[in-house]
Amino acid sequence: MVYLNQVGGNDELVFDGGSMVVAPDGSTVLDLPRFRETVQEWDTAPHTAVESGSPTAFITAPVTMGREEMLLRALVLGVRDYAGKCGFERALLGLSGGIDSALVAVIAAAALGPDQVSALRMPSPWSSAGSLSDAMALADRLGLATHTLPIQALMQGFDASLTPALGEEPQGVTAENLQSRIRGTLLMAVANQQGQLLLTTGNKSELAVGYCTLYGDMNGGLAVIGDLYKTSVFALCDWLDSDDAQTCRAELGLPRQGELVGAAIRLKPPSAELRPDQKDSDSLPDYRELDPLLKGLIQKRCSAESLVAAGHDADLVARVQRLLRRAEFKRRQAAPLLKVSPQAFGSGWRLPIAAR
Repeated sequence: MVYLNQVGGNDELVFDGGSMVVAPDGSTVLDLPRFRETVQEWDTAPHTAVESGSPTAFITAPVTMGREEMLLRALVLGVRDYAGKCGFERALLGLSGGIDSALVAVIAAAALGPDQVSALRMPSPWSSAGSLSDAMALADRLGLATHTLPIQALMQGFDASLTPALGEEPQGVTAENLQSRIRGTLLMAVANQQGQLLLTTGNKSELAVGYCTLYGDMNGGLAVIGDLYKTSVFALCDWLDSDDAQTCRAELGLPRQGELVGAAIRLKPPSAELRPDQKDSDSLPDYRELDPLLKGLIQKRCSAESLVAAGHDADLVARVQRLLRRAEFKRRQAAPLLKVSPQAFGSGWRLPIAAR
């Protein structure tokens, strides 16, 4: 039996290969690697010639690929093919010093090469010194070109322009969203001018509950990690910085040893830094509580009653379910994302916006 699989990315779908030939006795006589397309790439893999009559067959050395490596390679392949098939050689992203943009930067560098990826740091008065230094250290480790565009003067200009209409300066969420939209405008301008693919850096947990800004941080041509829950982002980054990832990192053209994402980024409390001392936990449940609920509601289509019966807090279930429904209008306008789960947002997720 010859089992022939496609390799490559097509919009949100990533085909992983893994073709094989099975002999009449059930033994595998050919096992091609996953996420590799060309024969030349396969020829570098360890394999052993064996005589099985005529002609000669090859048995590849068994390669065990864990979940995190498969996930990383799928995302790298998806970005590489999406950019290539859309005519982009270079990519751009906003680098905040947080874990989401750090992971997207790593994936983009592996997919296109670090010399083809650039990043913007866009600090506001609320950006911490640690975030700015963490972003710069990551860019240095990856070899990315960076530019720093402070947005404080732009924020003041928006405040002055809006005050007559509002009767006061923008407050609360309005002021926070303005910061995100200023950054989104700067990113789009640079991407337009330089012919780059703008990569968005939001994760699935944020997209699910609407913790993102239309025409702001959602701007871009591809949502690289839009199908990764926040806990999955942490797990993948932990693996990237472990010894287990060294071989994979080297094969993808990333630094083989030492920190890549960095403990300073991996261990800091998640924050959008849109107001003083802000933390994601100010607005959202802890991701270790939120993500299991989202998986139940999104992937398993569990009812609220079944989730409560499974031990989840009833008020929290109701709150998350409400947030999920209310954010549908944002997801309808989001950039396409790379599908790596059984149920991704996008073409495979069609719910009414006005559902009441």
